Amino acid sequence: MKNNNKNFIKNLVLLGLVLSWSAGCEREVSDEVEFATFPKRAEIFIDGFSGGLEYRPFGGSKFDAFSVDTEVKYSGEASMRFDIPNFGDPSTSLGFAGAIFPDYGGRDLSEFDALTFWAKASRAETISRIGFGADFGLSPFRDTPAKFRVAIDNLRISTAWTKYIIPIPDPSKLINETGMFLYSEGPDAIGNGYSFWIDELKFEKLGTVAQPRPAILNGQEVTERTFLDFQITLTGLTQTFNLATGENQTVAAAPSYFTFKSSDTGVAIVNELGVVTMVGTGTAEITATLNGVRAAGSLTVEVGGSFDFAPVPTRDPANVISIFSDAYTNVPVDFYNGFFAPFQTTLGGAININGDNIIEYTELNFVATEFKNPTVNASAMTHFHVDIRIDESIDPADFIAIELGDFGANGEFGGGDDSSSRITFDSSSLVSGQWISLDIPLSDFTGLTSRNNLAQIFFISDGTISTLLVDNMYFYSE
Repeated sequence: MKNNNKNFIKNLVLLGLVLSWSAGCEREVSDEVEFATFPKRAEIFIDGFSGGLEYRPFGGSKFDAFSVDTEVKYSGEASMRFDIPNFGDPSTSLGFAGAIFPDYGGRDLSEFDALTFWAKASRAETISRIGFGADFGLSPFRDTPAKFRVAIDNLRISTAWTKYIIPIPDPSKLINETGMFLYSEGPDAIGNGYSFWIDELKFEKLGTVAQPRPAILNGQEVTERTFLDFQITLTGLTQTFNLATGENQTVAAAPSYFTFKSSDTGVAIVNELGVVTMVGTGTAEITATLNGVRAAGSLTVEVGGSFDFAPVPTRDPANVISIFSDAYTNVPVDFYNGFFAPFQTTLGGAININGDNIIEYTELNFVATEFKNPTVNASAMTHFHVDIRIDESIDPADFIAIELGDFGANGEFGGGDDSSSRITFDSSSLVSGQWISLDIPLSDFTGLTSRNNLAQIFFISDGTISTLLVDNMYFYSE
């Protein structure tokens, strides 16, 4: 997984208000009845807020990051100013600025094809997220917060006024939209804040937003091995348009813009939020369209029946030092997959399956779990326990090796006092399709000169086994 230096977009837990509709009588609706419509108001900020607009900061953000600036503007009398905090700014507990600008009266945006604005910044920067469609779940017109959210992530902005265009993936969906604008941004990689300005913020019918190219899973053809009752949420949902400038603009689009389809609903079903639920054994392909255009990318699920979890440990916690187990309190772990480039191919790490945490490694050649802050003193322990599971067929040359590493008295790798030792389990010790519980005497790790500063556990297959599930890694005494 790649780390992004500008990871300031915060996941918020929002309370949604649901409006229930009930039938008060059984009379048929007359053909002459006219249903309520919403104003087709395009303006959001033109020298000031448009009617009905509100300002609602994200929890933990800099509350007063937004202001109206009458000195710096692109046109007219004023612009929107956003002051991004420095690292450690006491006005924000989470170290970022972010807000939504809703109109809870609702607007009909179906005749527009883009949100547009002019913007500049005090220095060239990249705004983490900017867009529209979020409403904190307070919309009276829909039951899903941010149901039709659209955003550009990592929007590059300069010190010169420039017009920006955020295309609407499918305008026909926005007949009662409440989320007019949103942004989220934090300081740069060294902790410095800055300011940016937005002016002439409005929806437009440009007529030059063309060549739609939707995608799911970032356009990749993905195959997942899974089990009954598991759920997979589709990610990487985007829509790309070609603009009049010739530029291709990609936006992150909410699942509700898409229409999802399963090739076999007896195996997997998918709801409007892109959540795939496994309901039967077999294989199914999940695809999508957006406004009638087939989305690039697909998810093929291979559902292999009910999943058997590893045995629940029953040893006395007083005699256990746990590295990874739901049954015990685990020591601090730095990582379950440190990825030692360029030689390591292994992907994956800790995952949650129906409330149970396990580790799944794929493309395994070798992988390490590291816990050096602090290291573990297992001198009083007698055994190392781990549960492993291999679901592919076992060939004669297959093996799994487990290696323990001790960082020595200085607690640092490469300090001259490190030691390690490896135990190998060949194909005769391995079984496909079930959990294997290994209890290895620590005395068998003969290459360890000390167990006072254990810091690493390696799983090694040299590519003979591709996928490995791991649970309940701990040291114990008996």
